[in-house]
Amino acid sequence: MSKKIFITGTGTDVGKTYVTGLIIKKLWGNKRNAAYYKAAMSGNDRRADGSLLAGDALHVKAVSGIAQPISEMCPYLYETAVSPHLAARMEGNPVELKRVLHDFDKVCGRHEYVTAEGSGGIVCPLRFDGQELLLEDFIKARKLSSLIVTDAGLGTINAVVLTTEYMKAHQLPVKGIIFNHFDPESMMHQDNRSMCEYMTGLKVLACVKNGDTDLDIPLETLESLYE
Repeated sequence: MSKKIFITGTGTDVGKTYVTGLIIKKLWGNKRNAAYYKAAMSGNDRRADGSLLAGDALHVKAVSGIAQPISEMCPYLYETAVSPHLAARMEGNPVELKRVLHDFDKVCGRHEYVTAEGSGGIVCPLRFDGQELLLEDFIKARKLSSLIVTDAGLGTINAVVLTTEYMKAHQLPVKGIIFNHFDPESMMHQDNRSMCEYMTGLKVLACVKNGDTDLDIPLETLESLYE
């Protein structure tokens, strides 16, 4: 039986993929059968033959060293760097929840620890063309708990609290917070950490500094987050 967790962010470009890569590296480096999954990925480059490169998946694989094939990591790829629902409207190939769940279950059947990464923040439409599909529909369908990744800098208190309150209102359980771009010498970053913990009741489980190549969290703590 695989154990799973979902990685969401307080917005786009806060470093979800970077942190996800470090999480999976920690597991794989300790001989855990770890894998990556992302339902829909936008903003991908094209190869000369016209096929799309799964950018985030390639990054995670390169950082973590996992043996998992790229082909099973993400069922929906788009070139345009917009929300998946709009990218699909522009390019075709709209997201089908049935396929997302089927492919996710296949990954879970092959790997012990599966880390699923979201697109953008928690309020992400995957499809909106007469059919409505949100990222949280996937999370709820597989009863996933989440970690919230956020930038450590200015504005993070507001972003973390709003994300947490939305998830609480929508019955999306959260295991904790990970700060990215964290400067331990910054009074603001230190204060953001304590204020986010105080205002959400969640623990900041790790603080990732610029250039970090490993996640500073005990393996036992990381494993305990997966369900």
